[in-house]
Amino acid sequence: FATWNVRTLLDNPNSNRPKRRTATVARDIAALSKTRRADEGHLREERGGYMFFWKGKPANDRRVHGIGFAIKNQIASQMTEFPAGINERLMTLCLQLANNSFATVISAYAPTLAAEEEQKEQFYADLDEILTIILKEDKIILLGDFNARVGRDSNMWRGTIGKEGVGKANPNGILLLSKCVEHDLVITNTIFRQHDRYKTTWQHPRSKQWHLLDYVIVRARDLKDIHITTDHRLVRSILSIRVALKYRKQPKTV
Repeated sequence: FATWNVRTLLDNPNSNRPKRRTATVARDIAALSKTRRADEGHLREERGGYMFFWKGKPANDRRVHGIGFAIKNQIASQMTEFPAGINERLMTLCLQLANNSFATVISAYAPTLAAEEEQKEQFYADLDEILTIILKEDKIILLGDFNARVGRDSNMWRGTIGKEGVGKANPNGILLLSKCVEHDLVITNTIFRQHDRYKTTWQHPRSKQWHLLDYVIVRARDLKDIHITTDHRLVRSILSIRVALKYRKQPKTV
């Protein structure tokens, strides 16, 4: 599993926009953000070996966000239904696992720190509705760009982040941390000891400091499934789960 900001492929090295690490799809399932594609659709790339799914605003609207998945063709060919686009910031994928359990994978792209408060509230309300209807026995794999710094205060946020976070939390980070506490989720990027260059994904344009904004989040009880969450060109996480050949119907959401 991986989280991937599509904008990175279009970045001009001479641009003054905030830098993000460049990435290529390199795993079985990747969450995509900032796709900027219109409406909802999919395409299959035989040469690259992936199917791409996206959800965005209508073609006649200004498109600056967009969400999606890249799924390896071998997995996509076994799906009985496609990922469900909730809006231009959230998309879900329901997987049946080999042990007859299920996992809901969520691709998320949260509003930036400078966004209107109403936009942030709406995003977390929509995310909360998705998390709430997932069955308690099902796994949750929440992937994406949350535009949030969760910091490293593991004493205050015990059980939600570990001791290997980066920097200090900001207001967007508090929103994400609070939602994780509410649903007993853990931010796996903060668990594993590694150099900061393998954690951070975004460079501030003025301070030139690198920050951690993209996360892989699971239920606290399923932390044992995670071998590592790291950033080698894209944020990726290796999990001990096996996908079955058939997929359960997606839950109805907003």
